[in-house]
Amino acid sequence: MAAELLQAQIDIAAPPAKVWELISDLSRMPEWSPQCRKMKALGALKPGTKTLNLNRRGMLFWPTTCTITDVVPQSKLAFKVDANGSIWSYELEPTVDGTRVVESRRAPNGVSKVSVVLTKNMLGGVDTFEQELVEGMNTSLARIKAAAEGS
Repeated sequence: MAAELLQAQIDIAAPPAKVWELISDLSRMPEWSPQCRKMKALGALKPGTKTLNLNRRGMLFWPTTCTITDVVPQSKLAFKVDANGSIWSYELEPTVDGTRVVESRRAPNGVSKVSVVLTKNMLGGVDTFEQELVEGMNTSLARIKAAAEGS
């Protein structure tokens, strides 16, 4: 069974506007995420907009679609993975030295049965894959931090 919440956070020495600029450009998601190879918004960044995505793990590739659920500039970006119902979000909070970013994957109702079967049979099991997802979140946040602080 999928965990209800997976989460990672990082503090970035850059203002929320700069961090938002990086996170809200979905075409840059492959720069941050070790699993995402392409993310293309099919319209303006607003609730209801669909995205087409291509993910990779080793030799395995799989497409997904998502629906943007929340867009609050400099505060929150969230999207729902249409195939499994999980909701991924980036939440930004101003700090004294810049911005705290929390990346989350919420699955309050679990994920679809098809996703569980595929994860068990193709991705090493739910627990192993979720651990990998958290590691990927930490990698993504570190890459966003490096880009925000480096420019």
